Amino acid sequence: MGFRLANVNNRAVLVVGENYYDVEQMSSGVVPSDPMLALGQLKKLAELYAVLTSGAESSSPTGNVNDVMLGPPVPRPSNSFAIGLNYRNHAEEAGMEIPPAPMVFTKYPSCLTGPTGTVEMRSDYVDFEGELVAVIGKTAKDVSVERALDYVAGICIGQDISDRPAQFTSTPPQFNLGKSFDTYGPIGPVLVSLDEVDDANQLMLITEVNGEVRQKDSAKDLIFDIPFLVAYLSQILTLHCGDLIFTGTPGGVGVMEGRFLRDGDLVKTSIQGLGAMENRCVRVSDHSRADEVPAMIQGILDKQTAE
Repeated sequence: MGFRLANVNNRAVLVVGENYYDVEQMSSGVVPSDPMLALGQLKKLAELYAVLTSGAESSSPTGNVNDVMLGPPVPRPSNSFAIGLNYRNHAEEAGMEIPPAPMVFTKYPSCLTGPTGTVEMRSDYVDFEGELVAVIGKTAKDVSVERALDYVAGICIGQDISDRPAQFTSTPPQFNLGKSFDTYGPIGPVLVSLDEVDDANQLMLITEVNGEVRQKDSAKDLIFDIPFLVAYLSQILTLHCGDLIFTGTPGGVGVMEGRFLRDGDLVKTSIQGLGAMENRCVRVSDHSRADEVPAMIQGILDKQTAE
C-alpha cells in the first residue's frame, strides 16, 4: 500500500491527482496534522490513501494543489545527510576517482524550503545540484542492505543548492556551510512511498535552468544506491523517522562549465513519477564577492575564457 504525502500550510495532506486531503480531518484525528508526526503513521497513511484511490468511499477534497504553495513534505528532520560524488559521470567531470565509500556531509535542516520556494542567493557563484532524496520512515540502527528499504518511508525530489565560494574557499573545502544557506534545500513536491514507483533505481532526473536541460541521468548511475546508503549510515549512527538522505547529483553542474545561477533564473527539477519543483532564484545580498573566488573556480573560469 502506497501514498503521496505533501505539506499544505504545515498540515499533512494526501495527494491524489490534483486534489489533496487533510489527513487529520480524514482520519478523525488518528493521524496528526503535523507532517513530522504524520510520518510516524505510515500504515494508516497507506490505508487512507487506498480508500481515496479505490473509489470505495467518496471523500470531498480539502483543496487543489495548484491553488496552494506546498511546503517541504518533511519540514523538520532531525538529520539531513548528503552524498558527494555519487554519480559516475559527476565524478568523471570533476576529474576524481570513484570513491571507495560514500562521501557524506550535512545539509543543515534549516536550509529546507518547499518545491516552489525562492532560492535566496548570496554570491555570484551559486550552483544547482538536482537529487533524489530518500526519507527514513522508522528508527534504523545496524540494518542490513537487504532490509534497508524496510526503513524508508519514501522518496522525493531535492535540490542541493551550493554556494561555491563558501564551499571551496577554505582548505580543506567546507561542504556543510556552503550547502546550508537558508533556502538552499528545496524538497518536494510530495513524499512518494516506494511502492508508488516502479523502480527507484531506474528513475530519470532532469534539471533545467530557464528551460535549458543542464542535468539528465538515471538513478541507475548511482555509485551507492539507497539501500547501501541507509545500511552504511545506520552502522555509524541511529537514523530517525524523517531523516533525509540527498543521494547525490549527476554530471552537468554549473561550476564545471563556469555557468552559475543568476538573479531571476528558474530552476526546474523533475523526476519521473515524483513530479517537479520550480524554484526562482533571487539575489538578496553579497556574502561572497568576486574577489573571493576560490582558485579552483577561477581556474575553470580562466579555461572557459581561453576556449
